Order: sequence, then C-alpha cells, then structure tokens
Amino acid sequence: MDHELDVEAVDSIDAPTGVDAAEYVLYGGKGGVGKTTCAAATALASARDDTATLVVSTDPAHSLSDTLETDIPPTPTRIREDIPLYGAEIDPEAAVGEGPLGMDDDALGGLGQLLGGDGPMGGAGSGGPAGGPDEDVIGGEGGLLGGSMPGADEAAAMRLLLDYVDDDRFDRVVIDTAPTGHTLRLLELPETMDSMVGKILELRERFSGMLGNLTGMFGGDEEVDAEQGIEDLRELSDRIEHLRAILRDPTQTDFRVVMVPEELSVVESERLLGRLDEYGVPVSTVVVNRVMQDPSEVLGEAVDIPGPNHAECSFCARRWDVQQRALARSQELFQGHDVRRIPLFAEEVRGERLLNVVSACLD
Repeated sequence: MDHELDVEAVDSIDAPTGVDAAEYVLYGGKGGVGKTTCAAATALASARDDTATLVVSTDPAHSLSDTLETDIPPTPTRIREDIPLYGAEIDPEAAVGEGPLGMDDDALGGLGQLLGGDGPMGGAGSGGPAGGPDEDVIGGEGGLLGGSMPGADEAAAMRLLLDYVDDDRFDRVVIDTAPTGHTLRLLELPETMDSMVGKILELRERFSGMLGNLTGMFGGDEEVDAEQGIEDLRELSDRIEHLRAILRDPTQTDFRVVMVPEELSVVESERLLGRLDEYGVPVSTVVVNRVMQDPSEVLGEAVDIPGPNHAECSFCARRWDVQQRALARSQELFQGHDVRRIPLFAEEVRGERLLNVVSACLD
C-alpha cells in the first residue's frame, strides 16, 4: 500500500455504535477461525450505544480475556466502566465438579454416586477389583454408566448459559461458542437428557432392592433420594428445550457462522449449516475471516493498515489464488446469507484498536 496516499489512521476509524442484531448473537464454526474476535468486536459495538451487553465464551480453550485485554471471570462481570459491557468465560469443568450435570452435590442421592460420582461405588478412590484408584465394582471407571455421565460438560455449560440468557440485566447476549462439534452436542442435549432420565429410571427399578440396603454406605441413615434428582434432570431438560426454542426464533437469535477461505473450513461450515438447518436454527450471516485482500477494499475506505502485495509477493499471490478457489466453491453455501469479510491483519487482533476495525467489517 502506498502510504503517501491520503489514508485514514486506524485509530481514527469510526467504530460502529450499536449493532443491528437480535437479542442473542451466536458465533459458531470450526476451531481457530476467529469466533472469539468476532464476538468481542460485536459486543464492544453493541455496548457503545448504552445497550447492556454480555459477551460469553463457552469454548473450553478460552481466549476472550486475551482478545479484550482484561481478566474475565467465569461469572458475568462488568469489564468496562465507560460502556455497559459485561463478560464471562464459562468453566464447564468447574460446573461439573459441583455435582452431576452441575447440580448441587449428590442431587441424585445415592443413585448419583452409583451412576458415576465419587464415592464407595463409583468414581475416584473406589478401589475396584482391578486395583486401580479409578476403578469400581459396578461398571468400570466412573460408575454404572462408565465415565462421566453423557454430555455432562456440555450440560453444565448449558445450565450456566441458561442463567445468563434469562438474566434481566442484559439487553443483548453475544456468545462465542465452542468448536462445531461441541455446539452441535449442545443442541442435542434435550434428547440426551431424556435418554439419561430413562436410564436412571431403569437402573432404579433394577436395583431398587439393593438401594434400600445401601443407605448406610451413602452417609449414615440418610435416605437415597433419587426422585428429586430425576426431577432436577427433567427440569434441566425443559430449560434446555427453552433455549433451543430461542435459537430457532430468528426474531430473537442471530446465528453467525465464521469460516476462513480454505477448503477444509468451507466443508466444515457447510456441515454446520446443514446440521443447524436440521435443528431449525436459522443462520443470518456468514463471516469470512482472514481474507488476503487489501483492508481498504474490504472496508470500502482507505486505511493505513498493511495489506498483501499480490503483485510483488509471490506467496501472497499464491495464497490469494487458494482463497479465491475456496470462495468460489462456497458460493452456493453463501446463497441466502449476508456475507461479511474480515481481512488478514499483519498483527494479532487484540485490544480495542483492531477490534474496532473488525466491528466495522461486520457492520
């Protein structure tokens, strides 16, 4: 780029004030494509018009704190004093540690320990016949069901996310989702929960006589209260179904798929769009990130951001050819969607300076 031209400095670019989006904005896609960057930029723009905005990361490999250059705790906390911006990095492992599916300790009573919790018949320290500390006499590592209860980490993250979605403090919630596979499993959780409740009922019936004699093994004379645990599971399943209904409502939710212009990312994005369509989740926007195009062309105005020199840099030219082929293959994928491009920056996108440029590209 010729820096003698009359160009606009990055710091003086007008960052969008507010966003034209639904109450809930979700960014999904393959890991490493820039969902966190997009979520952070959107949340910043949203909060600038005094819209109380919560940006949430459900990705176990959090990077939201680094992107916004501030420490973000696992519970919603205001992270800016000048604008109503809140942040939270959900820690599903810690939530699971609170008990099965993140519920209160022993929410399933003794049955919860049989199913997979710590204790005399399940989980760490049980000392099963194999002699290992993580083995038990019922069904291998982790209790009768083997290992942690199915979908426990996703369910725990979903439980926390439900609390935030229903929180009246926020006018908009922007969600940086986990990679594609985790996102799809979250959408499958209602069926998983129904299956889990069915297994618990079956096990309770099969072991009803045994459970009647196990009260002493689970804390003295306390009765095994599996009924309440089952009811808790059903309630959680209903709340997850409530969230799925929100995701299916285009007036409430704006789901945006993020990809990079590479063949594997196109394939992954196509798969995600197909699965979201199966679940009835409408996708409004496809964001193509890290495009090797001059930032001034993407933004539609001259800016002093270094861009690729396709004429003199053979590597840049070859990469641009690869990207153009991937973009050409994805034209059918883009049909019916609003397409936004974000250029590949020479430096890492961290802090408000470049996040303003990203939000301008998304605007």
